[in-house]
Amino acid sequence: MQHIAFIHTSLLFILFILVSYTPTMSKLLFLLPLFFFLFLRPHHAAEDFVRQPARPLILTPHNRPQSHPQQVHVSLVGNNYMKVSWVTDESGVPSTVDYGKRPGIYDSSATGEHTSYRYFFYTSGKIHHVTIGPLDPATTYYYRCGGSGPEFNFRTPTVTYPIEFAIAGDLGQTEWTNTTLEHINATDYDVLLLPGDLSYADTQQPLWDSFGRLVEPYASRRPWMVTQGNHEQEIFPLFYPNGFKAYNSRWPMPYKESGSKSNLYYSFDVVGTHIIMLGSYADFGTDSDQYKWLANDLAKVDRSRTPWVVVLLHAPWYNSNLAHQGEGESMRVAMEEMLYNSRVDLVFSGHVHAYERFTRVYDNNADPCGPIYITIGDGGNREGLAMLYKEPKPAISLFREASFGHGRLRIMNHTHAHWSWNRNDDSFSTEADEIWLESLGSSPSCTPKIQQKMEPTSGKDEL
Repeated sequence: MQHIAFIHTSLLFILFILVSYTPTMSKLLFLLPLFFFLFLRPHHAAEDFVRQPARPLILTPHNRPQSHPQQVHVSLVGNNYMKVSWVTDESGVPSTVDYGKRPGIYDSSATGEHTSYRYFFYTSGKIHHVTIGPLDPATTYYYRCGGSGPEFNFRTPTVTYPIEFAIAGDLGQTEWTNTTLEHINATDYDVLLLPGDLSYADTQQPLWDSFGRLVEPYASRRPWMVTQGNHEQEIFPLFYPNGFKAYNSRWPMPYKESGSKSNLYYSFDVVGTHIIMLGSYADFGTDSDQYKWLANDLAKVDRSRTPWVVVLLHAPWYNSNLAHQGEGESMRVAMEEMLYNSRVDLVFSGHVHAYERFTRVYDNNADPCGPIYITIGDGGNREGLAMLYKEPKPAISLFREASFGHGRLRIMNHTHAHWSWNRNDDSFSTEADEIWLESLGSSPSCTPKIQQKMEPTSGKDEL
């Protein structure tokens, strides 16, 4: 099946190039859905749930003038600041954002930086990144990128409970992806968290552009905070040995503000929640920069200020699906004790294209002071679902299902939160799993074993 998926994707890429660079062949766009409907085999569910068939890939064209912004997305960067990122085909467009609290009236402006990159014969457009602020909380801002083109708007997160995170991994750009995004957008949320595998470009760089255009209606309105997965590596020996060229250029996260040396791992705070994004594909051994950074980051957590601690990474440490067995084990061995001693509440991962929720776990055993582990790599990618699980089901695994969907984490107050997983079922979203949980930071029997250290931070560098 993986070989078939690769062939289909390669054929799609060839057609996409022809359509992109040969205007007279634009009518082929109408043939692509039929092509993939005929050639992609559907995945069928087991037992009591009748799953809808697999859906074709989506190619999102660029229909604006070359000077107008495309692939617009926003992310949190420091206390009361937001980063606006976009791409233009025209190189002369300034890296400026005009913004204000009323449509069409921009009483503030900011200038940022730009970059571009080459990957073999591909050259990206001009990639702009502009940090704007300080911004008021829970406020809608209207903004324009580069001085021309359409007006966008986003809402800043609140500073008081409750706050809601939408979580979806392994998105890709299929019709299932589109359904997932529509379901996420149907109910309001504050921040989207993505534990790796964004575009599934896999070295085919125009698919990065297509993905950016697909998610723009959503990522331009709410901050998207992401970490990398294996499909972001795009390593090519001799030419691109370090990988992540497109990912780092297009999706910079606030790693410097959290003291990290790499865009592949970082942390930030939002409404009583300290969120740590780890890099499954960055060095994580005990002598690595990531390991040392994580130890320092956890040591600085103040549970009176952020009683909730949430971690996201790509390759799961706990997994009863037959797919990707053991791929996160070496990272678990290196880092799990730190998370346990710091009383991390939740650990989300992707990679496995299915949903699974574990109980509180430490070192492969149920433990009331360990994190709840959740696999949510079911956003809608082109590779399809991971259908097979270990039998019998491990005692620590409480719910598992191979279906596309997304999750919602609603932090209600400093002690309680609600988690739900919402299955994509045809044209509507179904809540298939949910649980109320208490913060380990408020548990008298689960006192953190790492000495807390308070270091003063202020202004833009505060996260």
